[in-house]
Amino acid sequence: MWLKKKKEDVQINLTPLIDVVFLLLIFFMVSTSFKKETKVSLTLPEANGETMQSPAETIEVTVTKAGDVFVNGNGLVNRNVATISNALKQSSTDYQTPVIISADAAAPYQAVITVMDAAGQAGFNNLTLPTQKPDPENN
Repeated sequence: MWLKKKKEDVQINLTPLIDVVFLLLIFFMVSTSFKKETKVSLTLPEANGETMQSPAETIEVTVTKAGDVFVNGNGLVNRNVATISNALKQSSTDYQTPVIISADAAAPYQAVITVMDAAGQAGFNNLTLPTQKPDPENN
């Protein structure tokens, strides 16, 4: 009579595989650099005038073509006057700090006026609207 041998269960040990996956994950996390984009692409309106030097400390408010508002590169959750005003107050406690409102040439006029209104309500009265020199080739 023949005795049947029991077959051993085949088991795959996943521990080394998990270790390798974790090492790869850590490698990619350490070697990857995350670039934080803070600049918003704008096309400034054109005007003839003299170039001014900007002071060392300023608050920069950016209004995009779509009307979105950024204060010092940080996007705001909405376009309300109160939200913009609070963001300006958090940026500086010195109300003499110049507020530079950089608006895209195609930005809605109402969005720029809202930012100016919010700056006034926050107590800032030194507002600047930068422009760029006109391109002589287009004239």
